[in-house]
Amino acid sequence: MSAADRKKLPIGIQTFADIIEGGYYYVDKTPLIHRLVEEGKYYFLSRPRRFGKSLLLDTLACLFEGREALFEGLHIHDRWEWQRRHPVIRLSFGDGVLQSREALDERIRDQLFRERERLGVPLKRETDIAGEFSALIRGAHEQHGERAVVLIDEYDKPILDNLLEPDRARELREGLKNLYSVLKEADPHLAFVLLTGVSKFSKVSLFSGLNNLNDITLDAPYATLCGYTDADIGTVFAAELPGLDRDQIRHWYNGYRWGGQEVTSVYNPFDVLLLFQKRQFGPYWFESATPTFLVELLRQRGVFTPQLERWEVEAALLGRFDVDDIATEALLFQAGYLTVKVVEEPLLGYRLYTLGFPNQEVETSLSQALLPVLGVEASPRERKTLFTHLRDHDLVGLEAHLRALYAGLPHDWYRNNPIAKYEGHYASVFYSHFAALGVRVTVEDASHHGRVDMTVEAFGHLYLFEFKVVEQLPEGRALQQLKDRGYADKYRDRGMPIHLVGVEFSREQRQIVAFEVEPGNETQKP
Repeated sequence: MSAADRKKLPIGIQTFADIIEGGYYYVDKTPLIHRLVEEGKYYFLSRPRRFGKSLLLDTLACLFEGREALFEGLHIHDRWEWQRRHPVIRLSFGDGVLQSREALDERIRDQLFRERERLGVPLKRETDIAGEFSALIRGAHEQHGERAVVLIDEYDKPILDNLLEPDRARELREGLKNLYSVLKEADPHLAFVLLTGVSKFSKVSLFSGLNNLNDITLDAPYATLCGYTDADIGTVFAAELPGLDRDQIRHWYNGYRWGGQEVTSVYNPFDVLLLFQKRQFGPYWFESATPTFLVELLRQRGVFTPQLERWEVEAALLGRFDVDDIATEALLFQAGYLTVKVVEEPLLGYRLYTLGFPNQEVETSLSQALLPVLGVEASPRERKTLFTHLRDHDLVGLEAHLRALYAGLPHDWYRNNPIAKYEGHYASVFYSHFAALGVRVTVEDASHHGRVDMTVEAFGHLYLFEFKVVEQLPEGRALQQLKDRGYADKYRDRGMPIHLVGVEFSREQRQIVAFEVEPGNETQKP
């Protein structure tokens, strides 16, 4: 495909008509949209920010409004009844930050007024918000002769924006619950309903008996409803690929899965489009979408950061999300910082999910953001020093650097930070420091001998780390375990030097007291 085949990149464009009529790239999602409409009526979909949810809703709006010309050449064009045109009611809470129930109610009333005006539905009498919404749905059906379609974007954002203020968040939740409760009784006047957002609040807390709302967040058939597949990158965006390393694109940006390991993974569209524009790799999504409350909650809860790469969780916990009960794994998964790696069903109807980082961008960026939470100076100088020692395979310098890193943790930090109470804090600092550099880090890598605590692959060398916490004096058990269990055997066919590193931390001294190395077959710096 030549440069002449290139189109415009739809960066930040959420309007379907603009993309189709403006000469932008478009990945045809209408096969999945058609299935969605044919199979049901009430849906809920959770996806991280900047994953194309708003574009999905706009596409559905154009479809139900019968704007046939926009769909010429797409899968759904010859499969849709274009003569039937439904009134579409669209609500969104994506703009701005609402910090009171009064502000939320005003925003809702403004949107309901706008939709009444656009659809030509008069408000026959003054009533409350629930009454206005109900009258709008019923009036749209009567006015247009077809049942209404309701599309709600960022349904949860007013609550998420206020999670660090629980009383305010609860107040806003009740305001939204008042609005959404209308949908249950409006069924005779509705043709289709879809709510999208980042989180999945419980039906009890937010949807007031709307038990027929079908949550398709983890349904395999709709795993690629938002996001780009690897096949999309290779076909739709083929003209953008010359000059970029395809494997690096996958490593950096692919890997989001909503379902088991057999489900097709997707790329975050925002990342890919900015890569094609800027022609260099960067944490574009992370820098634009990471809420401050996430890092603060992780700090408060003392998360063991190596666990983030291999976190086992039951299905029920992935959906346990409410103002008063936010499961850490649910928060990280729904916000897009962890994704499904493996799904197991040891008993019929019981599913166990293994979560992990979707890709290099998220692992590197979140690890870097969490270093200050762990008490580590997250400066470019520290990362450059680690980079230099790994590049030069300088294990002596690496030991000195890591000892200095732990020595630099402020004493007040240990006294005031809950994470310091966990023995896993030592390994968390180690892991996050390496992962923030962007090298390949694997935790608890399994072999037939057991699990090595951490492996790091960098610059043609492989480092196997084993961690032990001792009371005060070194005991030499960490390196000995690496050797006794033959952890290196699994990696010998990779054709690279393997370095065994046993690290012991003193609980009393809060410092590395042993850093024992059995180097690989390449001479180390003195």
